[in-house]
This record gives sequence, structure tokens and C-alpha cells, in this order.
Amino acid sequence: MRRERSIDPDYFEALFREKGDPWDFETSDYEAAKYDHTIAALPRTDYAAALEVGCANGVLTRRLAPLCRDLLAVDVSETALAAARARCAGLEQVRFERRQLPADQPAGRFDLMLLSEVVYYWDADDVRRMADYVADAVRPGGDILLVHWTGLTDYPLSGDDAVELLRESLGERVGPLHHDRREAYRLDLWRRS
Repeated sequence: MRRERSIDPDYFEALFREKGDPWDFETSDYEAAKYDHTIAALPRTDYAAALEVGCANGVLTRRLAPLCRDLLAVDVSETALAAARARCAGLEQVRFERRQLPADQPAGRFDLMLLSEVVYYWDADDVRRMADYVADAVRPGGDILLVHWTGLTDYPLSGDDAVELLRESLGERVGPLHHDRREAYRLDLWRRS
């Protein structure tokens, strides 16, 4: 049965405090292959300013950092952020902030926004709010990359429904560049119009 509301930050904090790496980002061959695909899908190798929403313990952040002159990585879990800060120590272009999107929006404009495994944690109202933020925060010509698991969950939305609702809510403000569906996840790349 699906949750009706966006998942509370306490859920994620408890997971990271209890398990450290609850989705095995550090050790899973599946996650490593998905991260390879994620990085390879990016059409540029130099982004002036990027935002990673839901950075968790920073495994993907570390891989994304060399492509960014300034990378802001955010998460709702302070425990996850502590691990991410340690993992990315010495990467001067990376900053971390505890934020709960779409309500707690970081300032700034970005030419890359990465939404990996996060949109389905929001209910439909929050996805629509996030669409307005994406449209304001991503510079014209900027890239929006989404990666979402397509298996069964109890999250407010399925991976497919979450991505389709965000796309519908953005309307003409974005155009599709690339879509790839793998056995367990989908990857979608859009460009801000």
C-alpha cells in the first residue's frame, strides 16, 4: 500500500543511523553500474554549477564532482551528510547542506540538476512544487537528469509515475534529450527550454 504523503526526513535519518549504507551504495554492483550509466548519460564534462538532490552518503557525489566547478549536494539526513562530507573531503568544489526539498530550496541557478532516486518519495503536490523550483533554478539550456528504480515500493509514487508527473508539471519548460529504460530503473535527461 502506498504512502499518501511525502516521506518524512526522520525516516531517512533513522535508516542511515541504523544501517549506515541502507541501499548498499558503497558495495553494490548494481549501484556501481547505475552510477556508471548516470555519469555517462551527462552530455557535458564541465558544469559551472550543479545541484544534487538527495546525495545520501556521497558515493555518486564523489563521481559527479570532477564534472562540476561548483557542486551543491543536499540531503535530509544529517547522518548521511556526515558520511558524504567524509567521502568527499578534499574536493573543494563540493558543498553539502541539509535541506528538505521542495520546501527548503537552495538559492542559486544551476546548469545541472541531478534527481537520482528522490522524486518518488514526494507526494503529487510536492512533485508539482518541485517542478516550479526546477523551472526557476535550472538555467535555460541546463540539464536535468533523473534516475529512478521502477520496482514495487510503498513510496507515494512509483518511479514511472513520479518522473511522468514531474515532466507533465514542467510542461514546455523542459524538452526531453534522452530516455533509457533498464531492467530495474529508468534514466531520463531533459534540457531546460
